[in-house]
Amino acid sequence: MEQLSATGRISACTIRDRAAHAAFGQPLVTNMLRGLVVEAIVATVLEPDWRWCSADYAAWDFDRSDGLRLEVKQSAVRQSWAQTKTTARPATFDIAPRTGRYDGDVWLAEVRRWADLYVFAHHHVADDTADHRDPAQWTFYVVLTTALPTQKTVGLAKVRMLATGCGVDDLKMIVALAAAGGRGPLTPNGASTPIAGKFDASTTPRQLKF
Repeated sequence: MEQLSATGRISACTIRDRAAHAAFGQPLVTNMLRGLVVEAIVATVLEPDWRWCSADYAAWDFDRSDGLRLEVKQSAVRQSWAQTKTTARPATFDIAPRTGRYDGDVWLAEVRRWADLYVFAHHHVADDTADHRDPAQWTFYVVLTTALPTQKTVGLAKVRMLATGCGVDDLKMIVALAAAGGRGPLTPNGASTPIAGKFDASTTPRQLKF
């Protein structure tokens, strides 16, 4: 990281680097910023097919040229503050419908979930090797919005009932399958196999081994 000079003008690059180091320089990232880390991981995987469009008042995090929208939610076992076993809580994700969204500076009032797909990311590493910035330490669950329960939050146990977890290397494939309707690749006998979640009433998740 560039050090501040006792003389001369302080550059924008210096402040950028110092702010980035303060925010993301440690393995455990604060709750306020960890979502940005996960979005960056997802963006690195899905671009250029998907556009990273999350912003201050965005109603979804990624969209595609055909109009599909994707929302990212995350939770982690280890937090940036001191923890004990008694303070650990089960992972939950916010899935509450929003009361509307902005189109430019115009508010469109409509209570709904605005994304078509949700990616739930869970960081399960509980020991001192935990690093929220490491894509390999996250497990991802891709769920169609229509499969989500009606409540405002959903627990990890329920998410695991709706979708099979995958690692970062398989996330692009799983999202593509979900976006296409939830049918997996052809098996050796020529059958199409469900893979990423309960996309319709007739499908059952296939257990993937990672």
